[in-house]
Amino acid sequence: MRKYLFPALAIALTFMAITAFQQARPAPKAPIYKEVKKYSPYYIDKRFGGLQLMSKTDEDFKEKPTNMEVFHRLEFLEKEWAKTHLKVENSQLLVLDDNKTEITTITISNNEDEKFIHSFYGI
Repeated sequence: MRKYLFPALAIALTFMAITAFQQARPAPKAPIYKEVKKYSPYYIDKRFGGLQLMSKTDEDFKEKPTNMEVFHRLEFLEKEWAKTHLKVENSQLLVLDDNKTEITTITISNNEDEKFIHSFYGI
């Protein structure tokens, strides 16, 4: 029984590591995400103590989720921001500020971007 203990433990720990890695991965993003991210107020700040979420508009906003939760929390914050600051009209993505005035217009160039906007941001 002792000769099987180490291989069984190694397999169990490997399985747990792979599962944790799969759960911590962020959702796949389309190319239009990079354009929208420029206007999103939330970003990841890399510190010596770990990763923290910060806001460009609110200096008091600082969140320190665990490393497994950091990407999921960032996605949640971006989705909440997108509900009030993104709008789709005539294959154009409008980025709005807090006063609902248009900051910029991003052209939705392909079907992949359109599906991503609908599935990720819920617009």
